[in-house]
Amino acid sequence: DNMINTLRRSVILAVVPVVLAFGAAITALPAQAQQQKTLKFIAQADLKILDPIATTAYITRNHGYMVYDTLFAMDSKFEIKPQMVDKFTVSPDKKTYTFTLRDGLKFHDGQPVRSADVIASIDRWSKRDGLGQKLAESTDSWTATNDKTFVLKLKKPFAFVLDALGKPSSNVPFIMPERIAKTDAFTNITDPTGSGPFKMVKDEWVPGSKVVYLKNTDYVPRKEAPSWASGGKVVKVDRVEWLYIPDAATAANALGNGEADWWEQMPPDLIPLLAKNSSVKVQNIDPLGSMGMIRFNFLYPPFNNEKMRRAVAMVVNQQDYVLGIAGSADNGKPCASYFTCGTPLASNVGSTLLTGKRDFEAAKALIKESGYKGEKIVIISAADQPIVQSQSLLTTELLRKLGLNVELQAGDWGSLITRRTSKEPVDKGGWSIFHTWLVGPDLLNPGVNFALRGNGEKAWFGWPSDPKLESLREAYFEAPNAAGAKKAADAVQARAFEFLPYIPTAQFILPTAYRTNLSGIIVAPMAFLWNVEKK
Repeated sequence: DNMINTLRRSVILAVVPVVLAFGAAITALPAQAQQQKTLKFIAQADLKILDPIATTAYITRNHGYMVYDTLFAMDSKFEIKPQMVDKFTVSPDKKTYTFTLRDGLKFHDGQPVRSADVIASIDRWSKRDGLGQKLAESTDSWTATNDKTFVLKLKKPFAFVLDALGKPSSNVPFIMPERIAKTDAFTNITDPTGSGPFKMVKDEWVPGSKVVYLKNTDYVPRKEAPSWASGGKVVKVDRVEWLYIPDAATAANALGNGEADWWEQMPPDLIPLLAKNSSVKVQNIDPLGSMGMIRFNFLYPPFNNEKMRRAVAMVVNQQDYVLGIAGSADNGKPCASYFTCGTPLASNVGSTLLTGKRDFEAAKALIKESGYKGEKIVIISAADQPIVQSQSLLTTELLRKLGLNVELQAGDWGSLITRRTSKEPVDKGGWSIFHTWLVGPDLLNPGVNFALRGNGEKAWFGWPSDPKLESLREAYFEAPNAAGAKKAADAVQARAFEFLPYIPTAQFILPTAYRTNLSGIIVAPMAFLWNVEKK
């Protein structure tokens, strides 16, 4: 308990009841902007990378949803619905899919969305996304019949075609202009031209401070009601300003005083303060919650050794991580599963490693057995991300108790998501561990859980390699029915608890907070800014 209290004091700064001069700065707009209906949104992090295919970072994914659109999208019932697609057909042998785009689709530069744009976008996405890679393995060809109709031909039936094209979270298969989508998949794009409901005003982008979006007046919404990422994306404000306010006290004051309209992720310690403000509503809009994780670097000692990863898992107490991240058991719970607890494939198979007695002596013996030679362990963290920093502090303390040579290096989230791409050793700017979290839809099954993969150079940051895990994942895709899929997913999880591509830490919910003059906020695992009305 003392460790948790110290942790929480370290992560969340004390809130002081003063009105900061910050308000004047963020409300000083040009006269023209003053006349517009502007939604001021305190984003979860600083936007540094504009390419939602090159990174799985949620801040970049959320930017993607502002400026791009998708062929299909998942709704709140986990059903895949057409989005940019008007109609499609599937051949009797399940090997040919024919898609036709909706009328009126235009990119922000005025050019129509064409089949060639779609094909180039899907090709680039499939080189980086785990499920996209799997779709590509089954693909024979993508061809354009004309500018609005295109055809996917498969080598063999693949039951997850629509699931792939409509996956709701990282990496999302956003559609870009062909000229941009032709960029190498491992080179970050910098041109935010899309066909989505908002346009980024790149000239007003101030990294470390603000991102500005304008309503795309050319966007033609679908007629269906919005549900998660699907349905009609009707924009009801003229301008959106994403504000980056890393200090929690400053953000709370900005929201409480009306200098901001919506705070995407608020630290749990500030809930009581804002809940007392009659002009602010604190609400959970995430029906599934998120899962925290400890991610290892498999390229260098000591965590390229399975015994070292296992030793860490033996001392992780998920309840500590619940309290560290969520502040209270009311906002989280232990979840010893590689698939989102509360969803069909959640399982306790192999989980005794996390649910049994925490055994430091046994862990120390395993460390000795591993041949650990005192190699320096660098945990990279983000002081502006309470979810990340709280986990980092807990893990640092655990590793010190195990007698390991550990150093915590904290910067900001934007720096972390850049540094985690490094394959250099720690003495050259690399890393040993980072912490993050994935929203529920990113962990539903072995197909979408990109952190689970063990495909080496093609794997997510950390680059684990485990042919056995990949083979079991392959069996999931070949499952003939729901029962078979469940059995295959259990086998994947059993192997995951042996190999440990990452350690699940806690399932949690962080409430959002917004001014009561807002309405139309969509209940979903991510913050969508269409349909939001400001009175």
